[in-house]
Amino acid sequence: MHALLQTLLAKRPVVTDGAWGTELQKLGLAAGQHPDFWNLSHPDRVEEVAARYVEAGSDVILTNTFRSNRIALGSHAVDADIAALNARGVEISRRAAGGRARVFASIGPGGKMLMTGEVTEEELAAAFTEQCHALADAGADALLIETMADLDEMRIAVKAARTTGLPVIASMVFDSGKEKDRTMMGATPEQVAAALTEAGADVIGANCGLGIDGYIPVCRRLRKATALPLWIKPNAGMPEMIDGRITYRTTPEEFVAGAQELRKAGADFIGGCCGTTPAFLRAVASALRAEH
Repeated sequence: MHALLQTLLAKRPVVTDGAWGTELQKLGLAAGQHPDFWNLSHPDRVEEVAARYVEAGSDVILTNTFRSNRIALGSHAVDADIAALNARGVEISRRAAGGRARVFASIGPGGKMLMTGEVTEEELAAAFTEQCHALADAGADALLIETMADLDEMRIAVKAARTTGLPVIASMVFDSGKEKDRTMMGATPEQVAAALTEAGADVIGANCGLGIDGYIPVCRRLRKATALPLWIKPNAGMPEMIDGRITYRTTPEEFVAGAQELRKAGADFIGGCCGTTPAFLRAVASALRAEH
């Protein structure tokens, strides 16, 4: 196991951060606006989000680079400096962390379907390799490939990330099937665990797609299927449109209760995804650390 992960896991559970998109929206990010470009245009607001998670007690914070690869940027990639966009994201989070938290760089999916021919394996490999090395060169502590629905795309991204020598965390979305326990492509937790272990991920897990209650059984199944550390970041429930605004009903107190169950189910890294806030992570950090 990578030395960094050994250090973090010695004090498990490791508390990660919460949502970025919904927090940036509170600071003025408009609907349809590309959040990653705020690394260049509004670095102070991006740093504010990161700093709030550090103050809340997160051991690990992410970077505002989820869509900073050439495929995901689409037409924006023509004029974008990919290296600068990713480097600035790492720089901002490292400054906010101030040595108090580790910075895991966020890498999201390309947003185009392999199976339909919208994108090729070679195009994805090139885009992920470019982004991974930009993040590594900027000083990220680890690479988090998250919110993936396609195992084939995840394998390509993991392979690219491994060329940097940094720890690689691979996180899938489970939100499909009758029991909401499969990826969009139909993979079960057991199949995901086997595939990502074989691909060489250092940590595997799940994020987005479900509220915390939905990820407890998924976590149990992942734990039975692999000895690798587990990373789980659920949403604050499922989004609802109320008075024209997307709303998440789960409270920090309800989320904490779920986080404690996630720990019992075998999660090593616990945080939140869409709708979770620094208040959620402050409550999680306080409750989980009180148990040790």
